[in-house]
Amino acid sequence: MTPMSRRERPAKPALSREGIVTAAVAVMRDEGLEKVTMRRLAQELDTGAASLYVYVANTAELHAAVLDELLGAVDLDAAASSGDWRRRVTGVLTSFITVLFAHPALARAALSARPHGQHYLRLLERLLALLDEGGVPPAQAAWGVDLLLQFATTTAAEHSTRQQSGAAEQEWDALARAIHEAPARTHPHTNALAGRLLAGSPEQRLGWCLQVVLSGMTDVPTPDPHLERS
Repeated sequence: MTPMSRRERPAKPALSREGIVTAAVAVMRDEGLEKVTMRRLAQELDTGAASLYVYVANTAELHAAVLDELLGAVDLDAAASSGDWRRRVTGVLTSFITVLFAHPALARAALSARPHGQHYLRLLERLLALLDEGGVPPAQAAWGVDLLLQFATTTAAEHSTRQQSGAAEQEWDALARAIHEAPARTHPHTNALAGRLLAGSPEQRLGWCLQVVLSGMTDVPTPDPHLERS
C-alpha cells in the first residue's frame, strides 16, 4: 500500500490548553487517571510531548485541570428549593462528592491537586454566597470553605477507594465484629456505644458531619492572621 504523503493528510487541529484537557478527560474516562501522562496525551494528539509543556507545566497541573473540568458537573443549585442554607451547602457538597466518587483515582489526586479554573471558582463562589446568606462572618467563611472542601474531598477519596476494594464487605464485617466483641471490662465506652458507632447510613453521617462543621464555623472565630506567633 502506498503511504499517504504529508500533503495529502488532513491538517492536525492546532494545539490548545482546552484541547489538551479535553483529550486528558477522554483518556481518563477510558483508561484511568494513571494513564493521563504527557507521553500518552502526545500520542493521542499526534504530537511531541515537549509541545504540550507550552500549555501545561507538568502532570500535576494537568490532573488539576482535569479535576476542574469535571467540577463543571457539580450541581450548584442542589437543594435549591429548600429555604435552609445549611441544607443547600450540604446538597452542593454532596454533588461534589458524587462527581469525585465516580473517579476514585481522581478523588485521591484531588487531595493534593489544586484546581484553579472556572469551574472551581464557580463552586467556591457558590459556597461563599451560601455561607454569607447564613450569616457566617466573612473571615470564618474564608477559612471554613477550605475546611468544607477538604472534608468533602477526603470523604470521596476514602469511600471511593473502599468501594474499589474487593474485600470491602469483609473488612467492614471484621470491624463490626471487633467493636461488638470489645470487652466491657477493658473497653467500657466502646462496648456501651457499639451499636451507635456503626449506626446510620452514609448519607445520614455525611449530613451530620457537615452540620457539625457549619455550626463550628459559625460559632468559632478565626485567629487574627496578623498576630505574630509566640
